[in-house]
Amino acid sequence: MLPALDERLTAAAELVRPGQPVADIGCDHGKLTAVLAASGRYPKVIGADLRPGPLAKAKQTLENAHCQDRAELRLGDGLSVLSAGEVGTIVLAGVSAQTSWEIIEKAPWVSTVGGPRLVLVPATRHNDLRRWLWTHGFALVADRPVQAAGRWYAVIAAEYTGEVQEPDFARCLFGDTGKYPEGAGYAAWQKAKLPRLRLGVPDGTPLAEEMDAILKEGTEK
Repeated sequence: MLPALDERLTAAAELVRPGQPVADIGCDHGKLTAVLAASGRYPKVIGADLRPGPLAKAKQTLENAHCQDRAELRLGDGLSVLSAGEVGTIVLAGVSAQTSWEIIEKAPWVSTVGGPRLVLVPATRHNDLRRWLWTHGFALVADRPVQAAGRWYAVIAAEYTGEVQEPDFARCLFGDTGKYPEGAGYAAWQKAKLPRLRLGVPDGTPLAEEMDAILKEGTEK
């Protein structure tokens, strides 16, 4: 039986480049790995995790979906399980923003023009991950707001162009989510977290002024 994906992983699957190998890094239970493998749209599907326990569960998931012959499971840390040019898309879902960029930084071959697409679903700090991507030469080809289990996520597809951008705080906070029907709900959720974030920012700094401007927008009619 094919596992059901939540809204986050469904959106992530839709952003994978078809016709090219794909890696699901931190595959955990292997649900996304199984769905990608069962689709038949990719010549190779790799599921990888740092721990043997999740990989054992992923193996069972693949067997239950009758697609164990169409996916390969690898044990290892981050992108160390891959070689340069091996896949066209790398999916990193469910880890923090910082863990995401630390994993990317350890594999310099990712940051090359024509390199793999990154499909990222950060568990926290979406704005920080967007800023890191833009300031390290990545372009966002998709930035989709998705609600799952009562909270909002950003499902981001990024590709390296080498063009470094220096975005302001508002752009990092909302990204390109306004292009989607769900964008208003995501924006409201991001704004609701701002007062707490603002508490840790010294008054009079450029960041404080940017935050105050966004908060003021929410109160003006």
